[in-house]
Amino acid sequence: MVSRLTPLLVGGAALALATVTACSPVEDDSTSGASPSSSAADACPSGSLGTVAAGKLTIGTDDPAYEPWFSDSKPANGKGFESAVAYQVAERLGYSKDNVVWTAVTFNNAIAPGPKAFDFDINQFSITDERKQAVDFSSPYYLVRQTVITTKKSKIAGAKSLADLTGAKLGAQVGTTSYQAITDIIKPTTKPSVFNNNDDAKKALENGTVDGIVVDLPTAFYMTGAELKDGVIVGQLPQVGVPEQFGLVLDKGSKLTGCVSQAVDQLRQDGTLAVLEKTWLSDSGAPELK
Repeated sequence: MVSRLTPLLVGGAALALATVTACSPVEDDSTSGASPSSSAADACPSGSLGTVAAGKLTIGTDDPAYEPWFSDSKPANGKGFESAVAYQVAERLGYSKDNVVWTAVTFNNAIAPGPKAFDFDINQFSITDERKQAVDFSSPYYLVRQTVITTKKSKIAGAKSLADLTGAKLGAQVGTTSYQAITDIIKPTTKPSVFNNNDDAKKALENGTVDGIVVDLPTAFYMTGAELKDGVIVGQLPQVGVPEQFGLVLDKGSKLTGCVSQAVDQLRQDGTLAVLEKTWLSDSGAPELK
């Protein structure tokens, strides 16, 4: 998988996913006598939204679709973090699995201006102000975590905790949340190395200049799976800094945006997103380091 993430500059208070609020599709009409629940049902009728295909929910993603976000490049199998999230959103909108239709859309086409052939697209889209000029985003369904990676021969390949990393020589790209994660969370006894970009960091790991490097989780999966010989994900770090947020992409001005955000908010509030993240990310090769 090609990482499409831009490292964030250090600064700002950490955002908690639980506190992210979404725009609601429902206006409070206290004079009408309608209850909030009935107003919500009116705004987002279950299984009867104004979708691309009547009675169906069309969901876009790229082809191939990479793990761990999907499994076997088959979005319809419900396996992988984003496939599972998509089906949960569909269910909250009133669409059973049989009424979900997947369509292949390239990453760049999904976020380009213009009408869409999908109701929403899920493909590790970071929410940015620039992209908001062309498309709508739902409430975030995932906050990107920082991750330590190494190679099998490294002394930290078997690390199980933050304490196991304090004696390691680590490195990360300059001015990123990845670097902040090293200094603020791991706090190694040896000053971390700073690199101009992740490619330089990867080379330092390959030649043994550092014991491990810190990158965001999507990049960690890509580097260890496609770029590094004997690459190993040591584990995810606790949230730090201002994390990137992944959101579902919808057509600009879509009437579904509020309903989809409402569904994502429900999944966050009832703990479903946390369960899916643990199942498909933490328990699938990227354990959490504490």
